[in-house]
Amino acid sequence: MLSLRLARGARPLALLRRSLVATAAAGTGFLLLCALGYAAGHPEQADDAVVRLLWCVVPLAATAQLAVSVARADPSVPFGPVFAAAGGGPARSALLAAASAALSCALGCVPALLVFLHLRGDLGGSWPLWPDAGSGAASGALGAGHPVPWAAAVTLLALVPAVAAAACAVHLWPRGARRARGARAGGRARGAETAPRGAAPELAARRLPWGIALTAAGIAMEAYTNNADSGPPPPPGGLLPLPGHLGGSPPGVVGGWALTAVGLVLAGPGLTHLCGRLLAAGRPGALRLLAGRVLQQEAGRLGHPIGVLCAVASGAYAAVQLYGAGPGPSGDRPFGPLTGLGAALIMMCATASALTAALETKSARGRTTEALLRLGAPPRLLRGAAALRGVALLIFLAPLAWAVAELSTLPFDR
Repeated sequence: MLSLRLARGARPLALLRRSLVATAAAGTGFLLLCALGYAAGHPEQADDAVVRLLWCVVPLAATAQLAVSVARADPSVPFGPVFAAAGGGPARSALLAAASAALSCALGCVPALLVFLHLRGDLGGSWPLWPDAGSGAASGALGAGHPVPWAAAVTLLALVPAVAAAACAVHLWPRGARRARGARAGGRARGAETAPRGAAPELAARRLPWGIALTAAGIAMEAYTNNADSGPPPPPGGLLPLPGHLGGSPPGVVGGWALTAVGLVLAGPGLTHLCGRLLAAGRPGALRLLAGRVLQQEAGRLGHPIGVLCAVASGAYAAVQLYGAGPGPSGDRPFGPLTGLGAALIMMCATASALTAALETKSARGRTTEALLRLGAPPRLLRGAAALRGVALLIFLAPLAWAVAELSTLPFDR
């Protein structure tokens, strides 16, 4: 009930972020239902149905990450002393954020179920969003004409808000609360409460070598798998086919891509910190110094969403390079509707998470910005520093993501 009241009184920007979470949950729920429909329509192909369901883990993880980013940046989650005086605390605030995320995801899963049933023809008629809904490609992907077990459908739809709520609760759960209370009794907890979580520059720099090592290991695994198979990716019907019409991929290639993505995510804070150091190197002026110092200080908060965005962009570019975007010799397109939906959903979640993290860092630097304005810093300087940070990250990370994608596809260029 408190989550509903907070949603009613939220600002338009907060409502927009929650609507993005609901949209992502709707897309993920629809993909899960499509996997269930395929299993109902093809009981003899149980392995393919399980693989399609396993591929839904990627958009599910992207939705959970977006929910965590929105929960961290949501100003309606009361972490302040007023909520503590009313009987709450950091733990209850984390539970409240988890409940808000679960509510947003549940609201998004309802239209996903309706769209799924309508495209199958269970509600009568069909939409022109999918050609020949109820037959042909839609019959194979949605299992039209075959009954869907409602218990399994409800369980899969409930998985989306449950995972999002669990991720928010685990990420926002207070760590070292007893130490913080003891330090507050001694007058030392004020600075610890205002310090951003995971924003230590030295921690971000220490994770950079591990991220680079995992990325290199993933690329090496892809090269080794391709040399062992001595051929291009297998035809459709392989071990790990993507939902849609995309051909199968060897498990070694999928594992290599996964290691590369984890390495980029792990190296994200270190790369952001390094970008800030390069920006403030030499004899910088006020603009470069302010932009570089902010990037170094906020590397822990910005790094992981930016690393996820780099991993998603690199994977999308590598997939397009390997399989192509146009129709093949037989006229079939390598990316089916479900593959396009999943890719668009993951890209939307990664981009929205990065933008939400940027807004979170802006609100976290509110007092610093006010102090600079009181000292006489012009607002144009602050806006220029923000623009310079964005341009520097784009110039520094875009070639890196492109290079990782090229190295990932290089073993298949024969």
